[in-house]
Amino acid sequence: MSKKVIGLIPSRLSSTRLPQKPLIKINDIPLIIHTYRRAKLSKKLDDLFICCDDKIIFDLATKYKAKAILTSKKHKNGTERIFEGYKKIKKKYDLIVDIQGDEPLISPDQIDKVIDFHLKNKKSEIILPSLKLKNISSYNVVKIVADKSQNVMYLSRSKIPHNFNNNADYYLKHLSIISFVPSALKKFSEHPQTKLEKIEGIELLRALEIGLKIKTTILKGNSFSVDIKEDLNKAKRVMKKDKLFKLYSSIEND
Repeated sequence: MSKKVIGLIPSRLSSTRLPQKPLIKINDIPLIIHTYRRAKLSKKLDDLFICCDDKIIFDLATKYKAKAILTSKKHKNGTERIFEGYKKIKKKYDLIVDIQGDEPLISPDQIDKVIDFHLKNKKSEIILPSLKLKNISSYNVVKIVADKSQNVMYLSRSKIPHNFNNNADYYLKHLSIISFVPSALKKFSEHPQTKLEKIEGIELLRALEIGLKIKTTILKGNSFSVDIKEDLNKAKRVMKKDKLFKLYSSIEND
């Protein structure tokens, strides 16, 4: 029997660094709609929804013919938000893929690779893909440390592992596509915030602290989230030459 996979895109209106970030237009299309339309190009997702905290985003999604679910404003992070959305759908899926709403250049091929990897590694409750980078300095980028079997040991905004002996070949960057088995998403969302999660400001540290098994898979390519004005300007530049953008930019909204 084929496995059912749903993609959920968490989105909130309030953002301190970029106010009303989901609504910001890149090449005349709102950021959140870029994410949705690119995720729709995935060959492995059976369904896709935006899980938003404000009717403004919900109405925007409707205008652009994107499926959306209105959720509470009280969630502490996107993972809790997609769990509420999943419960409202009232259908059972084998995997739930969290696709961050602030990545307007997300790769559908990377989404498919994460799903395939999780289906082959069924004992892992969460799959958190990563990218190899020679150098990572920004605190906005979450870094991963994994063991030889690709099990995630720790996540940090700091540059880890610390290159004390100057022999680090690369660092692992957290890629914002996260695959959950439903029981793991439920356990995470129903547990209070944990100490390390609060200290680092990284929600998946909660998963590690409560004993959930996270495995990473190293993918090729590139990806970045739009967190600050410089990221937005970069996204606008890259989008002009992006091949996938040409596939969905002409879709009519009404």
